[in-house]
Amino acid sequence: MSEYQSRITEPNQVPDFRKDYKLDRLAEHFNVAQFVSFAPSYGEPTQQYARLANLPENSKFTSLSAALEALFERSADGTINVRSFSETESQSREFLYALRTVDEAAAAIRRIAGEGAYTIANETIDVSDGGVSGVAMGGLVEFRPDATPRGVEQPGFASLPTAWATQLFKIVYGFDPGLEASESTRIEFSLHPRARGWRQTNTVFWEYGYIDHFDRSADVRWPNDFSRLIGDKAYGLLIGHLAGLPVPRTTVISRRIAPFTFGRDTGSAEQWIRTAPFVQVPGKYTTSRGWQDPFRLMQIEDPEGVAIASVLAQQGVRANYSGATIEASDGELIIEGAKGTGEGFMQGSVMPQALPSNVRDAVGATHAELRQRLGSVRFEWVFDGSKVWVVQLHIGASQSLGAALVPGEAKSWIDFDVAEGLEALRQLVASLDQDTGIYLNGSVGRTSHIADVVRKAGVPTRLKGTGDHEKS
Repeated sequence: MSEYQSRITEPNQVPDFRKDYKLDRLAEHFNVAQFVSFAPSYGEPTQQYARLANLPENSKFTSLSAALEALFERSADGTINVRSFSETESQSREFLYALRTVDEAAAAIRRIAGEGAYTIANETIDVSDGGVSGVAMGGLVEFRPDATPRGVEQPGFASLPTAWATQLFKIVYGFDPGLEASESTRIEFSLHPRARGWRQTNTVFWEYGYIDHFDRSADVRWPNDFSRLIGDKAYGLLIGHLAGLPVPRTTVISRRIAPFTFGRDTGSAEQWIRTAPFVQVPGKYTTSRGWQDPFRLMQIEDPEGVAIASVLAQQGVRANYSGATIEASDGELIIEGAKGTGEGFMQGSVMPQALPSNVRDAVGATHAELRQRLGSVRFEWVFDGSKVWVVQLHIGASQSLGAALVPGEAKSWIDFDVAEGLEALRQLVASLDQDTGIYLNGSVGRTSHIADVVRKAGVPTRLKGTGDHEKS
């Protein structure tokens, strides 16, 4: 255990309420938000600690106002926060967010100091700047955007092994977050596209402590708040890439963060454009062979900015066969596809074709690798004659069982001709009365977007000519 770890875990070295002391010790080894702290006083508050960029540690200022002026000058957002604490109250007292002037902050600190409390004035760090906050410990990282590190106490956070999270942050943000010490410690951190803190780096540390034992492991699932930030499709492909599977070279053009690229060179000069909704909407938004203006595409398909998180520019694959693979609810592995690029098959206009044994074997091997790393998965694939490329990935098994795409009983059943297409099916699903099921009339793959639409809606659905019910 390092000297720092020993120091922070030794009991009774410093009173628990002295948060500024602990923050100063943290700053000896890590980047922390810039701050100045003050002791209680009935006169002018007395400066305690200071960590400001480009100044020596614990620089002393001539006055409260001078200290605050130096802090304001270095705050990227031009605002500061003031929090207070005391020996008599174990939890933090008053917290003032995003104060805009020296006079306002000085008046607050003088008032709180006169009430017998300590104060910490620190730079405001915007948690909605496109970065993430979270906790790393014991080989696990949990994180989310638009929240403080304590945001992982609520549902919706992403969960990854530390090695995967580190690689993801390198890809998405372009820097190593420096979380290696979390194998034996607990770290609260935040990552920011713009350098922050007294060391002016992109990772800010908020708490750090030694742990004796930790027995949780990452639960790699989505959608989560981070997958919504970059788009469900983008996140799934990133996970496939982190798991070591061949994913075509992909550039993500996001609404909220700078473009980033990952994946492998396919050897093709062709580009595909794929929209990435916040959460999966099977077959609704554009996937197009050839380049399109991504900004115009988002404006046309999602002018309000409420559905599409990003657009993916993806290197094409020389497609011998293409298709999709799901696990049925009874564990059956369903591999379907067709010759060529597979758009017609996924849209339901081309029926599944017999796949050569070498294609099925290659897809099955890819599924086995993904399942070993992630558990049950569903994915779309392209086979180039020698290798299977993952072009879309989702977690979890399908609820389908045999010809019942969506198991369940219904009082009445409606026929739907799959030749009418995806949008017509979406409209039908939205208009159905409760206790109404669907018979799909026509040849359609159990892995196609047609099947995905009814599964996502949870409407009892069967392939025509099978099952126990007669059409009403």
